[in-house]
Amino acid sequence: MNFKRAIEADIEENLFKGKVIIIYGPRRAGKTFLSKELLKYHPDGQYINCELQENREKLTTTSAQKIRDIIGTDKRVIVLDEAQTISNIGQTLKIMADEFSNVQIIATGSSSFDLAQKISEPMTGRVRQYLLLPLSLSELEQAHSPAELDGRLETSLRFGHYPSVIGKTEKEMIEELDMVASTYLYKDILQLENVRKPRIVTDLVKALALQVGSEVSLNELARLLGTSLPTVARYLDLLEQSFVTFRLGALSRNPRKEIAKKFKVYFYDLGIRNSVIRNYNPLDTRSDVGALWENFCIVEKVKYNSNLRRSVNNYFWRSYAGAEIDYLEEAGGRLTGFECKWSDHRYTPPALFGELYPSSSIQLVTKDNYRQIIK
Repeated sequence: MNFKRAIEADIEENLFKGKVIIIYGPRRAGKTFLSKELLKYHPDGQYINCELQENREKLTTTSAQKIRDIIGTDKRVIVLDEAQTISNIGQTLKIMADEFSNVQIIATGSSSFDLAQKISEPMTGRVRQYLLLPLSLSELEQAHSPAELDGRLETSLRFGHYPSVIGKTEKEMIEELDMVASTYLYKDILQLENVRKPRIVTDLVKALALQVGSEVSLNELARLLGTSLPTVARYLDLLEQSFVTFRLGALSRNPRKEIAKKFKVYFYDLGIRNSVIRNYNPLDTRSDVGALWENFCIVEKVKYNSNLRRSVNNYFWRSYAGAEIDYLEEAGGRLTGFECKWSDHRYTPPALFGELYPSSSIQLVTKDNYRQIIK
């Protein structure tokens, strides 16, 4: 099933404005499909798969003439898919931008670290970046009514929102997610320099999957995995830069009353999270439904903000006495909190939080109101 992606209109609006368009996102999230959809509006465009060795070799050059030979003289839009695989992509993009100013370059990448590192210096101020994540609730609304979204909510928590799983049978969804998790999940991480212990990476992902919604620390993870703190820190960064997980830090402006050092880790897609721990079981047989719901609500808020290019600071909050708020957004000098409850809808906002942040607001997110609050 194909969906029009939320960022497509903004990308189209910003073509031919002197910027190289960079589309980041996890593998299999739909970057290739989006790129080819954009090219449909530009028949004078060209798609280049940079993972093919012949294309990598041709584009690993600083010769403007050789690049001209590759893209020709009649192309107006060039898509470089998985551009991070080109060793000197920053210089290649710079030459394209300098020498072919009438050509719009679109580069995609599944590793923000690798691609951003290669283009950061040569292309400073000359790129416009977009993040393409698995499908959001608002994107799913193209094919599902509100009642249908509610009806497939358990499916969302079990199998996630990768485009390739939507509309499939349960067996097909499991096969697709297991294939993504086994074939693509660590591909960029393990190819990066200095990753010498792939077992620790896989063990780290499993440990994080089992601690969704719980506070963790680098020291605790290092002890659990039997490795050094710098190794855990490095691999945790790589998981984020490859769009597997993301972190929330604690909001703490009163160190005597609020925790500060720990953080929480969430997955960009719950289907991948469940594949990692080999648990696709129905929700009524699981003990982690609360964690799944919390991850679902928070990642949907992340997608919503990203798709609208809305810049916010993200946190969780907990007092030393144990009061907590699952997710906080800070924008325009104002804090908005969200507490995610799957079954128990009783909730009283922490009095201490109201005292410390009197201009803030907190909303309870349940199965009854989630579509109105988190998208």
